[in-house]
Amino acid sequence: MTTEFTRIGLLGRREHPGVAEIVADLLKLLDARGIEVTMEDRLATLAHFEKRAMKSRDAIGAMVDLAIVIGGDGSLLSAARTLVRHATPVIGINRGRLGFLTDVSPDELITQVNSVLDGDYTRDSRFLLDVEVRRGTEIIGQAEALNDIVVNSGTSAQMVEFELTIDGEFVYRLNADGLILSSPTGSTAYSMSGGGPIMNPALDAIAIVPMFPHSLTSRPIVVHGDSEIRIDVVSRNQIHPPVTCDGQVSLTALPGDAVIVRKKKERLTLLHPPGYSFYASCRDKLRWSDTLAK
Repeated sequence: MTTEFTRIGLLGRREHPGVAEIVADLLKLLDARGIEVTMEDRLATLAHFEKRAMKSRDAIGAMVDLAIVIGGDGSLLSAARTLVRHATPVIGINRGRLGFLTDVSPDELITQVNSVLDGDYTRDSRFLLDVEVRRGTEIIGQAEALNDIVVNSGTSAQMVEFELTIDGEFVYRLNADGLILSSPTGSTAYSMSGGGPIMNPALDAIAIVPMFPHSLTSRPIVVHGDSEIRIDVVSRNQIHPPVTCDGQVSLTALPGDAVIVRKKKERLTLLHPPGYSFYASCRDKLRWSDTLAK
């Protein structure tokens, strides 16, 4: 059967258990369908795949119609920050733990991937967050995140003082361990652990979640996705708070610096196999009761 995807990239981390077997199964499937396959160079040391075309993640993003990421949600988060620049759609094969983003089960790999290749899938558009650290008028660091951006003290049991401004309007000055700024995609990750709200991924919103604030009245707030959020690190702080993106990329701010967060212009496209439901994922991954009300 013909497919809209004629060039596919396989991405992942060879350290995940079972990756070699999944790659072998995918290659067999894709070869049988006559699809051109390029593998990420991080998979180069897996046995029997040495003769396959190998490229960097960025090169793959520029040349394929679809990227298949094998691993946990962390693997997909890492890949997403590169692939979003190329508007490359992504599906994830789960070899991690929760798997909110990598929702194709290894047990149903062939059936679910074949369905996607046959055009039976749900297309899901997710926005990322851009962050920059400013020192006066100079931008000293930039990064992006699919899940969340975290500004914290970087040390145990020590607070950071900051001022929060949204769209040019002062909101508050607060002492806390830090702030989590979460997209809807990230609302079931670190933000949720910090007491933030779970947001449907279709929402155009950003959650701002204080981390252990020194105030009983400080609560998470949700703002429009088009908001510009500014966090000023108060000058009298003695610490240099890290600015972490998806728990993987880190910048460092100094007292007096400003951290600016906005929605990224480019969006990531996730493809889900038939039967995907965000709320069903929550029931499964978060162990919500699935008993129907009577």
